[in-house]
Amino acid sequence: MSGPEFQGKSHEISKQIVWDAWLKVKENGGAAGADGVTVEQFEARLKDNLYRLWNRMSSGSYFPGPVRAVEIPKKGGMRLLGVPNVVDRVAQTAATLVLGPELEKVFHDDSYGYRPGRSPLDAVATCRQRCWEKDWVVDLDVKAFFDSVPWDLTLKAVERHTGQKWVLLYVARWLMAPMRMPDGSIVERTQGTPQGGPISPLLANLFLHYGFDLWISREYPGVRFERFADDAVIHCVTERQAWEVRDAVGRRLADIGLSLHPQKTKVVYCKDGRRRRDYSVVTFTFCGYSFRPRKAFNKVQGKAFARFLPAVDPAKLAEMSRRIAAWKIHRRTALTLDDLARGINPAVRGWLNYFTVFYASMVRPLCWRVDRHLMHWARKKYKRLKRSEKRAREWLWSVRERAPRLFAHWELRYATW
Repeated sequence: MSGPEFQGKSHEISKQIVWDAWLKVKENGGAAGADGVTVEQFEARLKDNLYRLWNRMSSGSYFPGPVRAVEIPKKGGMRLLGVPNVVDRVAQTAATLVLGPELEKVFHDDSYGYRPGRSPLDAVATCRQRCWEKDWVVDLDVKAFFDSVPWDLTLKAVERHTGQKWVLLYVARWLMAPMRMPDGSIVERTQGTPQGGPISPLLANLFLHYGFDLWISREYPGVRFERFADDAVIHCVTERQAWEVRDAVGRRLADIGLSLHPQKTKVVYCKDGRRRRDYSVVTFTFCGYSFRPRKAFNKVQGKAFARFLPAVDPAKLAEMSRRIAAWKIHRRTALTLDDLARGINPAVRGWLNYFTVFYASMVRPLCWRVDRHLMHWARKKYKRLKRSEKRAREWLWSVRERAPRLFAHWELRYATW
């Protein structure tokens, strides 16, 4: 029943949903969209801005602005993100709060990406266990997924799960919003859901729920998989089955307007001390972890053996090292050690919390690099250390002895196993 809040409105959208959406947008922060309005500027006139948005969404007169194209580096090239205006992020988040709980009821148990109560580490843990159980893996990567998602199938899937017409109406408008390129030009779009908007991960999961998850569960009921967004790992018993599944998935994706990445999609043999067949591909990467044969140790028997295990991907390690170098710690000689720790610890701690869950020793080189940057800083700051790397190392050691928890990486850096 419509209350006073909805009288004369085309759509029943509660003000509470809009308020809750704003709180999430504020918490996430982020850059301004194409209109140049920051989160702080939006908040300066919060009451007026939120009321105007609610009023327009409720009456059907809300139209999103263009999304701002942002290029970010990735392995092998650049990835194009689409940053919506702050007001559009609030609107998208409101729709996500309404649609998300309904979709959670139907999403597949082996879908891990961008879902409450699930994390990439959960996907990695499940993948590790299943790699021990099955000998073969199909490592799938959908080519330019977020740029290629067909709009008609996406809207058909959304319509199946909501009776609220405003959600379907505005999802269509968000999908069709043009993109403002870095040079200022406006580019119209005909497909895809740009990465960077709050609604995009949910739409991606919904599309692949029907496009992949339910399909493979129906066509290959004995095959298990883990999917995080558009990356998926499928576990097979034999090489023949793996190639059959790989080709079938390729045909399925072609039927729904997508394609497999030819270089990143591969069949992998989970080789270890027990599975010793010769095969050219024995490694794959999933959720930032590289899976391959690694040395393990049986504490009961006191013996080393080979096991198929995940550890931080070398490309991720190199990326983190570049980030550390970009901080230019050695130039911040006006800061104290406490200042440096407050600046770098959040990022370093986040990396370590994620990449030390499995085969933690592979992250140690990152810790060594942080220490080298700190020694470089000390040699720039203190004249007595300028000409001697040995003295700088001894100085850093003495600091660690006095304050062993000052830097987030020291516990791992000096751990003894």
